[in-house]
Amino acid sequence: MIPPKPKHTTANPVPPADAPPETAGPPPMSAPPTVDEQLAAARQEAAANYDRYLRAAADLENYRRRMIREKEEVRQAAVANLVQHLLPVLDSLQLGLTAARPQAETKTIADGVAIVVDQLKGVLTRNGLTEVSAAGERFDPHRHEALSHQPSATVPEEHVIQVVRVGYQLHGRLLRPASVIVSSGPAKEAK
Repeated sequence: MIPPKPKHTTANPVPPADAPPETAGPPPMSAPPTVDEQLAAARQEAAANYDRYLRAAADLENYRRRMIREKEEVRQAAVANLVQHLLPVLDSLQLGLTAARPQAETKTIADGVAIVVDQLKGVLTRNGLTEVSAAGERFDPHRHEALSHQPSATVPEEHVIQVVRVGYQLHGRLLRPASVIVSSGPAKEAK
């Protein structure tokens, strides 16, 4: 069964008894802000915008510096990796040069190899490579690797007698310690 349709009435509906009385017209408007209030609000907004601008500029500058620093660190890491792979080549060239120099028939070849070694050292030096000084210095476990101790009457105890393999630093960071023989002081007589 279909419910009957409500009848429309043209008369105004009667509001419930507890409903607030209706007011005629739009709600009351507040007074417009004065010029001083508008100026104060504009100054406050300008100060907030300027503060945001300064923070954004500082963030951008910090980001720029961080990117420059990270780029330099990546470059130095790449150079360090390449130099570490070139150090055995440099060692081999120097060993070959040392072996060839005493022989007269290989003098011209030794001179040519010496020029190549100097060029390679020059390129590596321009990129920040320096040799770790060791001969005659006090043994430093942070820069030297002791292969053995030997008694010596001329070299003080705990000083380097001989450098077996040269050590290198790149931009102040140790790439390879110098392999050295360390003095144990004058030979002690057996009792």
